[in-house]
Amino acid sequence: MKISIAQTRPIKGDIAANIEKHLILAEIAASYKANAIFFPELSLTGYWAELAIVLATNQDDTRLDVLQKLSDQKNITIGTGLPTRTNTGLRISMIIVQPNKNRLTYSKQLLFVDELPIFEKGDSQIILTIGNQKLAPAICYESLQSVHSATASNMGAEIYMASVAKTTQGIEKALSQYAEIAKKYAMPVFMSNCLGECDNFVGCGKSAVWNKQGQLVGQLDDETEGLIIFDTETEEVIKHSL
Repeated sequence: MKISIAQTRPIKGDIAANIEKHLILAEIAASYKANAIFFPELSLTGYWAELAIVLATNQDDTRLDVLQKLSDQKNITIGTGLPTRTNTGLRISMIIVQPNKNRLTYSKQLLFVDELPIFEKGDSQIILTIGNQKLAPAICYESLQSVHSATASNMGAEIYMASVAKTTQGIEKALSQYAEIAKKYAMPVFMSNCLGECDNFVGCGKSAVWNKQGQLVGQLDDETEGLIIFDTETEEVIKHSL
């Protein structure tokens, strides 16, 4: 199975423009026969916590219909970042668009201290079945908390997908921890990071993939938008820059 991660530079608060970039990258991933593509944390708005109050929506937002159409046509799952609104508050979420299925929402369960005044915690882990493998989504801070990956493994996850918004300092710490997760649970780990200005930091890219032995097998740079596509069976790595 082929899984793709995207590295993007979101336009602040411009959901329509960011959807267009998602469509371009998802089309490219599909051209390489990828079964799925995942984007960075809050990829459709950029990571701007206070903007989430205005921009929060839900998985049924009609602006996502173009992603659904592409997913159906190309048979590709698309995981995209969006703030969502519930009856009780705001969440940092991943909207999962699946071919010819209802959309799913996964919300960040473990929040960084700076997020607590604005967002509420998600209440459950989901496991996606893509092809013949089970994938656990994770969103940034929680992916570096050992309880999260342990829970995912106990639930049968065979692939760990971290959607993040990280600085250079944050990435340096993450690189070793994701390698350890991959090795400990014998599952490939994917990290999709953003580029450019965010709330009070700058996303540094360096999106990466580790194989089940914990070896870093593919990584993008700190300035270029693009894709990594990893075949979980053959371990072939393809990079595509925009």
